[in-house]
Amino acid sequence: MRAEVPELDRLLASIRACGRCVEAPDRQPLPHEPRPVLRVSRTARLAVCSQAPGTKVHASGTPFTDRSGDRLRDWMGVGPREFYDESRVAIVPMGFCFPGQDANGADLPPRRECASLWHRTLFAALPQLELVLAVGSYAQNFHLGEVAGK
Repeated sequence: MRAEVPELDRLLASIRACGRCVEAPDRQPLPHEPRPVLRVSRTARLAVCSQAPGTKVHASGTPFTDRSGDRLRDWMGVGPREFYDESRVAIVPMGFCFPGQDANGADLPPRRECASLWHRTLFAALPQLELVLAVGSYAQNFHLGEVAGK
């Protein structure tokens, strides 16, 4: 008899295996292999929702392993141990993969494919969340909608 795989686990496996931004992108294909970066659990009550991973996060596979993460943890008043405790803190960027850089070397905006494909379903699977910390305009516009001026 096969054990039933919980719905959230199936959803996370699908997100981590996603290649839409390369296989059927909304605009130019992702210029590198997809590497979705997120941390989610059934028990986390805080979700840190941000833009998209940068180059260092793409390399490490762990969100906020860069200066922005140092600043965010300092601002939140938590250390890495608390911040990366997946049972307490979910980390859900608007774009799960590093979007690449423009001609000037600046990070591109988050890919739209992620939000349209996954975010509503993912957040519906996380009813225990009590607080969403929306970091940056893309996350604020998505999570706050009209309240954010969109």
